[in-house]
Amino acid sequence: MAASASTLLAAAAASSSSCAAISPHLPRAAPAAASVPSPSRPSCPPLRASPARPHRSRVIASAAPTMQPPAASRVSTVVDVDLGDRSYPIYIGSGLLDEPDLLQRHVHGKRVLVVTNTTVAPLYLEKVTWALTHNNPNVSVESVILPDGEKYKDMDTLMKVFDKAVESRLDRRCTFVALGGGVIGDMCGFAADAFLRGVNFIQIPTTLMAQVDSSVGGKTGINHPLGKNLIGAFYQPQCVLIDTDTLNTLPDRELASGIGEVVKYGLIRDAPFFEWQEKNMSALLARESSALTYAIKRSCENKAEVIAQDEKEGGLRATLNLGHTFGHAIETGTGYGAWLHGEAVAAGIVMAADMSHRLGWIDESIKKRTVDILEQAKLPIAPPKAMTVEKFKNIMAVDKKVADGLLRLILLKGPLGSCVFTGDYDRKALDETLHAFCDS
Repeated sequence: MAASASTLLAAAAASSSSCAAISPHLPRAAPAAASVPSPSRPSCPPLRASPARPHRSRVIASAAPTMQPPAASRVSTVVDVDLGDRSYPIYIGSGLLDEPDLLQRHVHGKRVLVVTNTTVAPLYLEKVTWALTHNNPNVSVESVILPDGEKYKDMDTLMKVFDKAVESRLDRRCTFVALGGGVIGDMCGFAADAFLRGVNFIQIPTTLMAQVDSSVGGKTGINHPLGKNLIGAFYQPQCVLIDTDTLNTLPDRELASGIGEVVKYGLIRDAPFFEWQEKNMSALLARESSALTYAIKRSCENKAEVIAQDEKEGGLRATLNLGHTFGHAIETGTGYGAWLHGEAVAAGIVMAADMSHRLGWIDESIKKRTVDILEQAKLPIAPPKAMTVEKFKNIMAVDKKVADGLLRLILLKGPLGSCVFTGDYDRKALDETLHAFCDS
């Protein structure tokens, strides 16, 4: 039976306000702030926030106390991921790595291990080390610098984190810090979960993809040669610190990749946000600060709301994987790293929209708007020629959403902003979509 997002939301507790790097980071000048038109519907507020009084988004009242940023903080927004006594804040703002207190308040014990990669370390490792130790002489910081890229998200690379932790004689009071994109965040989180059966960890995402998606929600893990993210665990961080200034060194291709995940939120559950993106895509691609900050904030609010209701992907959380079954097959089939995650997901979203239309679940206009916005974002709208129907089917057969041999998919259904997670669909539509996008 299909489990629609709206049905699952209605069954959950009522909520209040809803609201992997391969190419090297290249230094860029920070763009000038621009006024981005606020959306026409009330659920998307204007893009202005006072740094002295950060906006706080909260999904469900938490049993655990939440951290407040310092009164003079640069934090413009705090989004709370509400998981009872495991709740944690997502700090969003410019220049947050220059605020030592934000990091230090979430460090347990006196030992810290920063996990980063060869691209990010020269840019931000020294600054993060300073933030962890400034006026805090009791804390010592070790680091492990991993090779950069999705193709290194494997067991051999993960062991380098454990090797450093053991060689440094870290104990259960230590804190792991993930400094990088989605690959680093996933591996550091998995290592933190497994080392000594669980130590504290913090996420500092430096790519748009990680800031709007992978750093939030506790999914950690590594790839297997036969499938992406097949080995891992759910393990939540103590906080997520998003310094939007790190996007100034992000290559254009990586920025576009992150926008693929932003588009997803609008399609599956937030039509006003999708409409805002249609009007403001050029501002996002131009790296206008107010537009990027709003897109990050709204994406985190959407994901936090879902995580609060379905932490371990029993149903509702699976809808966040729109396009991912097709996309993961592309990443696996072409070799990890050939396509960025967001590029593969974008092509997968178009394939999911095509299949949804073939099933009669969405009208032609939604399919067209999906293609148009992804093209506007300079993302692929079809898989590479190397992907055949047989290759898609073989890889999708081991997807994490397969249950009792049945491939379940996230498909669009109904008006814009609605979807279903289901195995109850006509297999002919899937075959037709695969043949429409593959030469063989």
